[in-house]
Parts: sequence; structure tokens; C-alpha cells
Amino acid sequence: MSQPLLQLDQATIRFGGLTAVGDLSLDVHANELVGLIGPNGAGKTTAFNLITGVYQTTAGTIHFGGRNIRGMKPHDLTKLGIARTFQNIRLFSSLSVFDNVRAATQLHRAHGIRNALWRGIGFHRAEKEVETQVLELLDIFDLGRLRDEEAKSLPYGDQRRLEIVRALATKPKLLLLDEPAAGMNPTEKEALMKLIKFIQTKFQIAIMLVEHDMKVVMGICEKIAVLEYGRKIAEGTPVEIQKDPKVIAAYLGTEGEDDDA
Repeated sequence: MSQPLLQLDQATIRFGGLTAVGDLSLDVHANELVGLIGPNGAGKTTAFNLITGVYQTTAGTIHFGGRNIRGMKPHDLTKLGIARTFQNIRLFSSLSVFDNVRAATQLHRAHGIRNALWRGIGFHRAEKEVETQVLELLDIFDLGRLRDEEAKSLPYGDQRRLEIVRALATKPKLLLLDEPAAGMNPTEKEALMKLIKFIQTKFQIAIMLVEHDMKVVMGICEKIAVLEYGRKIAEGTPVEIQKDPKVIAAYLGTEGEDDDA
């Protein structure tokens, strides 16, 4: 098998005497859809924070694209190809749908300061290219009709989709989705599952999913890792995970609604 796109090797983070994530080893390959599940407080969001540079490992390593990413800041990792959404939607609420996505495209813009200041030909050409890219993305996700609406005015499901579109505008190789189904009704969750699979196929990217809704996780993930008290207790296909006694005892036999810190 080819080299993993993302490789966690005994990744650990401690806060004082508390080990929030301990010796976590996990590979994510290109175009793979991986679920990360576990009870409340298991360390799932903390693992996402390690991958995205919000926290730095106390021990162990994290490689992305074969590169050790320890010490890299979140914006540097976004440039490298890691994008993320959050359990609590984080949009620019007073900006339009269009401008929310447009802001994300700035990451890869190459025009110089002179063109920006003098509004030269290169600047206007780049602006037109950005507009085209943004509108194409919005249309793919049926948000083009809402381009001028303020983000805060959108229904909840549309806000979720807009956050994902904004993440995709950074041209990621790996998309991290933190509780994307939170607050959704069954119909919206069905639509979300189709959307995530569509994104994986359309954009040919790897996706990591933290989610409590087992129907969503088992329905779309190719591989699932299970955390308990910050440590991985199981990894396998959805069928394997559903039958694992340790997982049943730790998680599948209980219900949880909110994610961990």
C-alpha cells in the first residue's frame, strides 16, 4: 500500500498530569474516509486539534504528506492541505455567502502587493478567477442562489454546507469534519451522508469524521478508529467495529450527544 497521507505515530498530548490523547497511532490514506468515534471525553476533538496545529504533541509524531508537521501553525497546515470544520459552526456571520468562501481562497493567491495596491491588470484577472472559482463551488452545493445572503440568515443545514464549501475553497488534501451531523434532523443527516460521499468522490480527497451518530459513521466510513480515555482501543471496518466487544462495552452500548473538549 502507498505511503499514508496522514500518519499519527504514538501521538500524545498531556495537560499537566492529564493525558488527553495517549500513544495514538493511525494512518489515513489519500481519498480514504475514516471515522473517529468514542464516548464523551475520549479525546476525539483533541486529536483533531493535534492534527491541525492548535495543540502540539507532547510525545510521538504526526506526518502529513511525508512531512513532520510538529511546530507548524494552523494556517501553515491549511496551506499544506489540511482543512477543518467545527462542531459549533464558525462562519463570518455578517458576511455574505459569497464573501465567506471568497475569504478562504485568499490562501493560495499569488498576486503581489503592487498589483493589490494599484489594482493592476494582474490583480483584476486574479479577482475574476476567484469569482469564477467561488461561484462554481457554490453552484455545486446549491448555494449559488444564496450568494448575496448573510451567512447568519441561512437555515442550519445551509450553514453547515457553507462551512464545508469554505473549507473546500482552501483546496485541501484532507478534510476534517467535527460533528457535522450535530443538530440535524434525520432527513438532514441522510442528505449529509450523501454530501460527504459526493465530496470524497468529486474532489478526490481524504476525509476524517468525528461523529456521534452511528448511522452516519457506519453508513459512510471505510475505516473507523475508536478512542476511550484518549487511547485507541480498536480500529477496523464498520462491521469489525460493530462486533468488537471492547467497543460495545466502551461506546456502542451507550448513547452520547455532545462531543469532548
